[in-house]
Amino acid sequence: MNEAAQAATSTKAAPAMIEAIGLSKFYGIFTAIRDVSFTVQQGELVAFLGPNGAGKSTTMKILTGYLSPSEGVARIAGHDMNSDRIAGSAHLGYLPENGPLYPDMTPSSLLNFFADARGMDKAYRAERIEAVVDICQLGSVFHKPIGKLSKGYRQRVGMAQALLHEPDVLIMDEPTAGLDPNQIREVRSTMRRIAEEKTILLSTHILQEVEAMASRVIMVHEGRLVYDGPVKELAKDEGLEAAFARLTKASAPAA
Repeated sequence: MNEAAQAATSTKAAPAMIEAIGLSKFYGIFTAIRDVSFTVQQGELVAFLGPNGAGKSTTMKILTGYLSPSEGVARIAGHDMNSDRIAGSAHLGYLPENGPLYPDMTPSSLLNFFADARGMDKAYRAERIEAVVDICQLGSVFHKPIGKLSKGYRQRVGMAQALLHEPDVLIMDEPTAGLDPNQIREVRSTMRRIAEEKTILLSTHILQEVEAMASRVIMVHEGRLVYDGPVKELAKDEGLEAAFARLTKASAPAA
């Protein structure tokens, strides 16, 4: 490869793995989100912020293909999640805030259930289950009923199922909710490792988590995008908490 080609390769932008293009969602006269657009490139760990009711969950559900947008397009790894959801889902791991874990199952039976659902063959299944059990530190509870586990361990089980099929993209809603400080540190470390190769969109209310893990913030308020840029730029003059309060201040009622 000549020097010019090498330079072009080194400066080539990473591919877009999450794309929200003019997303809107209407429920009758109520607008959940309006004209939300952003792109997350391969290898980015991006924090998705906003107060309760801002439109975060709606946006994430559209990105995962759970909801269809009223307007706009959501893409995961180039796949339209409205018209090509199955192909897009093969690249996506999703951890909702209260994941659908079956309390009578064990982590072992749950991970095997999801492996069946994804059509994973026996050898690959065994390899991936061993890997996610190690990443999420589930060895000591692998054969215990999920309903008997602490919230922290249940959260780890949810993360393990999201990672099971080696997705290129992870969308996580409050992944450290209910964890103790040591568990939070472990999850942060795991996510930083994962983000070296994958793309992560992380919704959280914990601003310290944003500063600890993310380099970029996307913020929504009242269904609209109000900030998309570096964490350092947002927090440099007034701090992240004050910036969040300023950008998400409630609108005055119409006269």
